[in-house]
Amino acid sequence: MEKTNLTKLGLTQGESRVYLSLLKLGSSTVGPIVKESKIAYSNIYEVLDRLTKKGLVSFIKKEKIKHFSALAPTRIEEYLQNKEQEIENQKQELKKIIPQLISLMTSQEQKIEAEIFLGTKGLKTAYERLLKNTTKEDEALFFYIHEEKYAEKSDDFYNSIYEISKSLKTRGLTNKEYKKSWFVKKAKHFQMKFVDFPIPGNIDIVKDSIMITTWTPEPTGILINSKSIATSFTIYFNKIWKIAK
Repeated sequence: MEKTNLTKLGLTQGESRVYLSLLKLGSSTVGPIVKESKIAYSNIYEVLDRLTKKGLVSFIKKEKIKHFSALAPTRIEEYLQNKEQEIENQKQELKKIIPQLISLMTSQEQKIEAEIFLGTKGLKTAYERLLKNTTKEDEALFFYIHEEKYAEKSDDFYNSIYEISKSLKTRGLTNKEYKKSWFVKKAKHFQMKFVDFPIPGNIDIVKDSIMITTWTPEPTGILINSKSIATSFTIYFNKIWKIAK
């Protein structure tokens, strides 16, 4: 089975490679898994932990050493059923968020358009719309919260849309953990400040639009076109930018 078959089911490339390697190896310690999957040793335990939480991998300890095993492929169906329920719950939460965002508007009546996008393909469409009709004179702002549990997925995604965003002047505020991301090293045109205080979420601001993104359990985005909301977030971003080191 090609790894792309599993990534279409919602696994990251790393998770897919490790799971397929375990199917081939059977019960195994970490060393052979690293060799077979070609996942870095520094990342292998994180990937195995995610697969364990998804119910696709189990482990036992023999003389204090963990031995990992892939559970039957039929468990993938159960994993997908659980993910469907999680996505449905997330949709309900998103419905609660939209009125809160609308409440940020000034008293001036303005037309607001909001759309929800699911999955990485949906997010790519959303970002294409967000960046549509921009010029080199425009500026993109973003808040980003880096978390290891979705770092691989988000870095791969932002790398996939790098070509459509790299010509735009970009400033970002993110947590210090993001410094170790390989994508940050690639995106040298981004002007970023790394802070150790809480930031509001994963939010992109471009002209009169904002994009709110969540990465777990399934990538989801809300694209809102509203001059007043975008202006409010821009003012807030610039205030934080001034005090950030």
